[in-house]
Amino acid sequence: MPTRTLHRDRHELDAEGQSVGRLATRIATLLRGKHKPSFRVHLDEGDMVVVKNISKASIKGSKLATKVYYHYSGYLGGMKERKLNEIWSKDPAWVLKHAVMGMLPENRLRIGMMKRLIIE
Repeated sequence: MPTRTLHRDRHELDAEGQSVGRLATRIATLLRGKHKPSFRVHLDEGDMVVVKNISKASIKGSKLATKVYYHYSGYLGGMKERKLNEIWSKDPAWVLKHAVMGMLPENRLRIGMMKRLIIE
């Protein structure tokens, strides 16, 4: 069986004025490689994605005030919650990474896909 050469392209996306959710779906598609005709579920053939100007991305509606991220430590009383407004002001890249990670499959390939996401 002949071996195939894996070719990874580099996609540069500008987040200025784009919705975070729609941008995340586009990034997840590129990282997974679903835009390629040679897509296979069990292989990681996705491309590299570089995102610029994430702080200028838009969040629609009242999500800044109402969306809450939860983290549970596993101990009694260990439930912590942070609003999107707090996180966005400190690190908008975390919000995009979290959204993209939720759109990728939960298997061994996800770590490699996330390593190819670069947010500047």
